[in-house]
Amino acid sequence: MSFSPVTQASKGVGTPTTRLIGLIAIASLAWVLFGGLVATPPEVTQGESVRIMYVHVPSAWVAYLAFITTAVASASYLLSRRRSLGFDRVAGASAEVGVVFMGITLVSGSLWGRLTWGTFWQWDPRLTTTSFLFVTYLGYLAVRGLGGTHHQRAKRSAILALLAVLEIPLVHFSVVLWRSLHQRASVLSTDGDVKMDGLMLFTLLVGVVAFTATFAWLVMHRQRVLAMRDIVESRKLDVAIAQRTGEGN
Repeated sequence: MSFSPVTQASKGVGTPTTRLIGLIAIASLAWVLFGGLVATPPEVTQGESVRIMYVHVPSAWVAYLAFITTAVASASYLLSRRRSLGFDRVAGASAEVGVVFMGITLVSGSLWGRLTWGTFWQWDPRLTTTSFLFVTYLGYLAVRGLGGTHHQRAKRSAILALLAVLEIPLVHFSVVLWRSLHQRASVLSTDGDVKMDGLMLFTLLVGVVAFTATFAWLVMHRQRVLAMRDIVESRKLDVAIAQRTGEGN
């Protein structure tokens, strides 16, 4: 029995690994929902608004992780001898998911800012650099959609990804480099002093696990979709070449 390229590319969807990651994501998200809204206490100064933290912090972490993954996959494509398009598809899928989570970060941060600062937006160093990072990766996705062969797409996207990832340290340390309304890191603080209720910290860490598992699950499925799309586009090109050759003959 023979299989078409599309069937082979889609083979593996719903594998035990992806199902396991999906179950981890669902179970941990369920705890974050319960712990964030019910089990954890309100914060002393911020009150109930601190519950946005359980979405805002993990989504920011996953956005960073996604963009770093895009850079690593892009570097792997450029450095590999075979220039495997699999690396490029992982880079593209990771960037797409990262943009979604960065959008969640900006929206949740705006809501939190409205409750804390009294306004949805301030031209604060952290907010400004984060929005610039978001726009940069929207541009990255736009560049991926330009014409050309798959390898031309992969090469130009990889170069842009390696430049764009350099913005992440600027975003992360913006609260240290400039005067910022945004609070500094509560968990990954440089002095190692974590001033947070135990259950709040546990729920936040579970949220990080939940969002990371969701990211991995989405990237695994999305890169398979991109692989099938590349196959379909290649088939159309082969058909067009064959038709032109037939016309010439």
